[in-house]
Amino acid sequence: MKSYFSVILIVLLVFTSCAPEHEMKLTGSVDGLKKGTLILQKIEDTTLVSVDSIQMTGDETFEFSVSVASPQVHYLYLRLKNGDLLDERIPFFAEEGELNITTTLEKFGTEYKVTGSKNQEKLEEYKKLMQRYANKNLEVVSLKLKALAEQNDSVYAVLQKQEESVLRSKYLASVNYALTQKEFEIAPYIIVYETQGLTQKYLDTVYKALPQNIKDSKYGTDLESLLAAQAAN
Repeated sequence: MKSYFSVILIVLLVFTSCAPEHEMKLTGSVDGLKKGTLILQKIEDTTLVSVDSIQMTGDETFEFSVSVASPQVHYLYLRLKNGDLLDERIPFFAEEGELNITTTLEKFGTEYKVTGSKNQEKLEEYKKLMQRYANKNLEVVSLKLKALAEQNDSVYAVLQKQEESVLRSKYLASVNYALTQKEFEIAPYIIVYETQGLTQKYLDTVYKALPQNIKDSKYGTDLESLLAAQAAN
């Protein structure tokens, strides 16, 4: 009996040791894909590197099991059977746990659904918020071009101020969103990689609001580095 339990214990230890630490189990499907290679990538020291890859040979479903020490944006890339790489990648916020991505071969990288990642949910929410400011800015720019064509300097000057106001509102909305999501790694990510041109005052405000575990995350340390670089200048 002791021998039996010893065998069971050894088997469990073997399976446990094989599973990566901070494991992300990424499953999904690419409708219409028969043959090709799916490549999982991330940015490491400013360089896009491959984490893992899977040969697709008739089955449209896939599964990756990799270690994600700290939540970080990854990319799903596709190389077709003839060796051609698609221009589009699927960006998603990778994190420990079970994630799922569904897409199609025809609209790979443009239409897809990611589930299972809390940071991804927050990122998609943030992008919808930013789209409102992008639409407003597009309207103002269109009116500016019209005023320029009509050589209407007074209207152009007013629209120029409106454009600057939209940009300021966008920055403040980004900072406010990061502060409301300070418990998630998405907060420092937004400030470092989605909002360019913030002053040190706002960077510092967000960083100080982060709990220690988020400060210690990849994007928390990236924000700390950005603050240090600005202070040095």
